[in-house]
Amino acid sequence: MAAVSQCFGAAAALSVSSVNSRKLHLPSRRSLPGRKASFFVVRSDAGVSSGSNSKPRRADQLITNAVATKADGAAASTTSKPGHELLLFEALREGLEEEMARDPTVCVMGEDVGHYGGSYKVTKGLADKYGDLRVLDTPIAENSFTGMGIGAAMTGLRPIIEGMNMGFLLLAFNQISNNCGMLHYTSGGQFKIPVVIRGPGGVGRQLGAEHSQRLESYFQSIPGIQMVACSTPYNAKGLMKAAIRSDNPVILFEHVLLYNLKERIPDEEYVCNLEEAEMVRPGEHVTILTYSRMRYHVMQAAKTLVNKGYDPEVIDIRSLKPFDLHTIGNSVKKTHRVLIVEECMRTGGIGASLTAAITENFHDYLDAPIMCLSSQDVPTPYAATLEEVTVVQPAQIVTAVEKLCQ
Repeated sequence: MAAVSQCFGAAAALSVSSVNSRKLHLPSRRSLPGRKASFFVVRSDAGVSSGSNSKPRRADQLITNAVATKADGAAASTTSKPGHELLLFEALREGLEEEMARDPTVCVMGEDVGHYGGSYKVTKGLADKYGDLRVLDTPIAENSFTGMGIGAAMTGLRPIIEGMNMGFLLLAFNQISNNCGMLHYTSGGQFKIPVVIRGPGGVGRQLGAEHSQRLESYFQSIPGIQMVACSTPYNAKGLMKAAIRSDNPVILFEHVLLYNLKERIPDEEYVCNLEEAEMVRPGEHVTILTYSRMRYHVMQAAKTLVNKGYDPEVIDIRSLKPFDLHTIGNSVKKTHRVLIVEECMRTGGIGASLTAAITENFHDYLDAPIMCLSSQDVPTPYAATLEEVTVVQPAQIVTAVEKLCQ
């Protein structure tokens, strides 16, 4: 592949499009609920203390169901809607199977993806239906089968490469960066790389440091690659189908703790936009940007915030590259305050890039500095109590919003 990339020196524009922010004339900001200044401390055990002599309150005492948030009303009615219920891993499989049936060039490769059905059963049953050539079990050699998938994409196939665990794909970082992201450019546009790289990542439950990595920021800096993160069965299926149909290389991040999340999705076919964020909960007082598993920590905190008189706007950014600056910008212009909640590392993480983008494009609309809650810059401990401390908890989100809105 290196020889191929050296044969072509002509430049070709990448088909990845950037979303430009568009200004909207919005109503004047609303005043925040009046409240006295208070001092909150988030302890290492995720409890919250208010004042110096108050009794500490643990995170599990957060209000989770006293007042429904705006998004909860819609969620409560999903059981009466037409469609079918699927777990998130089943939604990924359904999207993959529909695309394999629609397009004979779609194929799957990776470790144990065939008759075993994948480590998390995303490809279960596909080998029996489509055969061993379209659902290919590979040796334990990430650099080899990733390179093979990229080469297959150059010939006109649409491979889906499963990394079993996103941490293992570090072994294929050279193939992903030097070949997958650049061959469209270095070939003068003669090659397209319609490949999907997917797999589970994030902090699980006592999976240890090597299986609990958050690698979004590792791949974010590679030119020519799109990145999306699914958080619900609905967008998991829609993003899977969109990624397979895209002519760009797409990395689809799945979270190991969300595979058993259940949701009712439509019976009819749908495809999500790879570059569009999702408005989870409209609000007025603060914009909370999040993705993947942290979406649920944010929504738990939002219920407590509503009972405290706040009206947070929650956005699942979904597209990690490029950012949907149109949706994000309109929210910033409305709320004038931004909190970013992520599971990625703080140093050089998605939150750092998002902070830079918001500051560059929407600085004049901010009434307070952007706050970012990220995982600690340490290998994820095996001990459950220590593991929990490294990841942002709902109590910390509540405290951060209160501080932003004072």
